[in-house]
Amino acid sequence: MRVVSRLLARRRRLIAAILAGLAVTCVVMSVRPPQGVAVLAAARDLGGGRLSASDVMVVRLPPDAVPDGAFRTASAVMGRVVSGPMRRGEPLTDARLLSQGLLAAQGPGMVATPVRIADPAAARLLSPGDLIDVFAAFEGEGPQAFAVTQEVRVMAHPSGEDDEGALLVLATTPAQAAQLAQAQAHGRLSVAIHPR
Repeated sequence: MRVVSRLLARRRRLIAAILAGLAVTCVVMSVRPPQGVAVLAAARDLGGGRLSASDVMVVRLPPDAVPDGAFRTASAVMGRVVSGPMRRGEPLTDARLLSQGLLAAQGPGMVATPVRIADPAAARLLSPGDLIDVFAAFEGEGPQAFAVTQEVRVMAHPSGEDDEGALLVLATTPAQAAQLAQAQAHGRLSVAIHPR
């Protein structure tokens, strides 16, 4: 024990200097701003629909991991509509929110057309990007359904259902939107899903 005590006594200044250096390093690291780029992400699992303040949080990502089109300010996303389900922590990007940019990716002259599908369970099978045909069954026409539009893309499936069915947002031409509106006003809509 005496040998250890003597050794510590001789090295006291060196040990004190090392401990002081460690303390300074800890203080500097605690006040240094967090690393990474701040971007907005889903604060919880989202089923789609309009974003509120409780739906988003700030996460920090390494600069090379920040996706293109990532949002950095809450004001840029508040009230916007998520095109489909998102997982907690998933960064919000322009490709995940309904906008002109999302429509432009579908081709020139396309519009976002909301329609109600009669069977909510069938609508739950759909995800953004799915290609579908839409059919209408009209009262008084017998047990027959008619094709309204073919090969239209699902842009969004906002959460929520009611007695009138489930809402889908489809990328259509204006002419297809008019056909869907007329069919929806007079009949019940259903879908057929194209394989991916």
